[in-house]
Amino acid sequence: MGSLLALTGALTAQAHVPERATTEAPAPVAAPLTDVLVFSKTAGYRHDAIPAGIAAIERLGADNGFTVTATEDAGAFTPDNLARYQAVVWLSTTGDVLDDAQQAAFEGYMADGGGYVGIHAAADTEYDWPWYGSLVGAWFASHPATQQATLVVEDRSNDSTSHLPERWTRTDEWYDYRANPRENVGVLASLDESSYSGGAMGGDHPITWCHDYGGGRSWYTGLGHTVESYADPAFTTMLLGGIRIASGARAADCRPESGYTPLFDGTQASLDAWRQAGPGGFTLEDGTLTSFGGMGLLWYPVTPFSDYSLKVDWMMPGDDNGGVFIGFPDPGDDPWAPVDAGHEIQIDASDADPSRTTGSVYSFAAPDAAARDAALNPPGPL
Repeated sequence: MGSLLALTGALTAQAHVPERATTEAPAPVAAPLTDVLVFSKTAGYRHDAIPAGIAAIERLGADNGFTVTATEDAGAFTPDNLARYQAVVWLSTTGDVLDDAQQAAFEGYMADGGGYVGIHAAADTEYDWPWYGSLVGAWFASHPATQQATLVVEDRSNDSTSHLPERWTRTDEWYDYRANPRENVGVLASLDESSYSGGAMGGDHPITWCHDYGGGRSWYTGLGHTVESYADPAFTTMLLGGIRIASGARAADCRPESGYTPLFDGTQASLDAWRQAGPGGFTLEDGTLTSFGGMGLLWYPVTPFSDYSLKVDWMMPGDDNGGVFIGFPDPGDDPWAPVDAGHEIQIDASDADPSRTTGSVYSFAAPDAAARDAALNPPGPL
């Protein structure tokens, strides 16, 4: 029986079968990238970063051998004209920007293997066109003030995110979405909601993703609100990768991951499924659990797991000691039962003994130190 618990620190977790969903296979890869259309019509709020975005994509084209045509004219959405382009970039469009015939033309373009790139407010567009909402992956809901936040780069094998660090801190306007797109898209990067104020996605906050849809390829990022974004090489390199993926010039596995069972999603409702044994406990604030007092344990009794992979996000002061126990029988109210009958994945960066340091199976097996160190931030705050 494989139950789970955290003794100290902040915990979010998911258990999963580590595989991609056997959904629609990636759309066929097209010819090398030669022509891109940038569409920036707005029927609602207009972002002052649009000119900077157009200029940045034009520079990408000049530096990488493809032609960029920029327009705010919805009349460009005809079957014959769209067929000229391998990707159409919707650059912070807002509101209802296409009529019925133009919508049909774009659906036909995608059905013929076309590419869609959505940037920032492209998710604040065409709310009465369900096909478009599915193409984007999720519609905009709200946002807090522009501020610095940390992104977790979940897929660094993708051409648009392979250059990024595992944790990427930058300033932008951070969108919340009406629904979490994770079950339908390949999430490339998500927001660490504990790193900024006002996130409203319950701790699981995709912000950049891709998927195959309607016969073509879709790539979207919620980044790109600020003018400064388009002078940031890390961001513009990400856009270049997204354009290449959407066009088919770069292959990408954009299928959603499958098999995940959320154990804690940052909400009180999910925490209520856990049990506290022994002294101490955990507080819940801004989607994060923080331990207090005693050597008790918080454990998950709902479902036993026997063959699984576990994702845990945690942080702690540099000299703290914590861990995650696995593979123990029902402890009841005895916090020491997992110590006697389970295994602890240790979290303690200060212990010099390799079998008792972070990532070890406590006193049984040392971690791959190089792989662990590449994945972890230094001890201390995120």
